[in-house]
Amino acid sequence: MPLPRLIAAATVQVLGRDDGDDDSNDDCVKATPGHNGNVPVDACNSYYNYDPQVAPAVATAVIFAIFTGIHLFEAFFFKKRYTWVLIMGSLWETLAFIIHTVGAKDQQQVGYSTAWNILFLLAPLWINAFAYMTFARVVNFWLPGGRVGGLRANTMARWFVLADVVSFLIQATGGIMASPSASPDIIKTGIDIYMVGMGIQQFFILVFVALMVMFHRRCNAVGIDGRAVTAQFSADGTQKPGWRPLMYALYGVLVAITVRIIFRIAEFARGLKPENPIPFHEEYTYALDCFPMMVALLILAVFHPGRYLVGPESEFPRLSRKEKKAAKQEKKGAKRLAKEQGTGDKNMAQGSDQV
Repeated sequence: MPLPRLIAAATVQVLGRDDGDDDSNDDCVKATPGHNGNVPVDACNSYYNYDPQVAPAVATAVIFAIFTGIHLFEAFFFKKRYTWVLIMGSLWETLAFIIHTVGAKDQQQVGYSTAWNILFLLAPLWINAFAYMTFARVVNFWLPGGRVGGLRANTMARWFVLADVVSFLIQATGGIMASPSASPDIIKTGIDIYMVGMGIQQFFILVFVALMVMFHRRCNAVGIDGRAVTAQFSADGTQKPGWRPLMYALYGVLVAITVRIIFRIAEFARGLKPENPIPFHEEYTYALDCFPMMVALLILAVFHPGRYLVGPESEFPRLSRKEKKAAKQEKKGAKRLAKEQGTGDKNMAQGSDQV
């Protein structure tokens, strides 16, 4: 992972300075910047683990920008509001590599390296959350009662998105702590925290895939045509599309995210040593992080949920503010009535005892 100065964190022989003071320790060696501000990775003023190249950064930014445009268009075309989550993931990837392009041309600006790392590391979590939200709608659309594994579809969406947010916050904390201006010890701690967040993310992906398999087997048990379990027609009389293409697309997206997580964990599993080439070669990042996320965005563009989740039943019911207020008042009234009834029963029981 191109977290700045990781090799310096692994080889403390050359870095022993205090935070925020490059000149406070004689062991800290500053190098004279060369082309594009590049210096050796073991220098105090090195903010990358390799010499970042401009051309692949530009190409990657363009590809992610194209995907962002496609998903923005499909969101309006299919009228799926919740796809803003997916658009955010693609947009963060785009912004990350725009910043990385600028940073590759000016490698002495620590702000570029920090901003790129944070956006790049956290962008896939948006795509992960979108997969959770989409499957919850699949369950609500096709299964009777909208329930799988004992969980209602809206409850499942809420809890798994919450788990993704927790993972997001943990990874963000680790990424910020491992910023280029931090000391080697803080960077090491930040990496450990980031990897914990990755592990949590993967755990919930595995649990989620188990729920997907339950749904898949239940649908297969009902009929081999892959149509809706309850009926092949929506309430408005339109025929429901098959669920299989969208399910296989979600499997593919989660596999792509898993490949990326495995890469990130393996990046540091062998330690930050010269014999571990992964953290110090930019090619691994493009091949095992960028490419899987491009594949995930491509899958979701081709097999967009809007092609399969059609009609009013394809979304969770949206209550107006007035309806929410009425429901809340009704709930309070029911509680009050139950309380009054319980008090009345208690008084009757006491009167009966006195008699």
